Amino acid sequence: MDGRWGRHALNRPAAGSEPSLAVMKKGRERSRIIYGLLTVAVLLLGLASRRYSVWLPPFVHAYVGDVLWALMVFLGLALLLNRQSTRTVAWLAMLFSFGIEVGQLYHAPWIDHLRATRLGGLLLGFGFLWTDLLCYGVGIAIGVLLDRWLLASSRR
Repeated sequence: MDGRWGRHALNRPAAGSEPSLAVMKKGRERSRIIYGLLTVAVLLLGLASRRYSVWLPPFVHAYVGDVLWALMVFLGLALLLNRQSTRTVAWLAMLFSFGIEVGQLYHAPWIDHLRATRLGGLLLGFGFLWTDLLCYGVGIAIGVLLDRWLLASSRR
């Protein structure tokens, strides 16, 4: 097969184009240092949003933690899977985040005991909310935009 759909067509971005959402140039890696620092920074922002929530407007307080949580998941996966496409990382982050949220519908004593701990509550959450799914989508979308910008910047 030749042309646009040839064997190696997905490994070559068109001249002058930005990296595609679906693919990165073969051999391109995300910087583990940058993604590690970003993941930690978002984690700290998320913890601060919970600790200092009394100083945040109610709308921000209600949703920013969930947006930051999903962004942290995206960045953490991008760090671990640094050669995977942005699309793959985004789908995995969405599956993970939505899986955790749907898991909040399950309330057995053993998992509720885990949720009662600080770390368990932060990781597993407490109760299912439809708005959390929207927040996760926003957080992952921010991650996709940030990832594309960082990949485009590293190409220059």
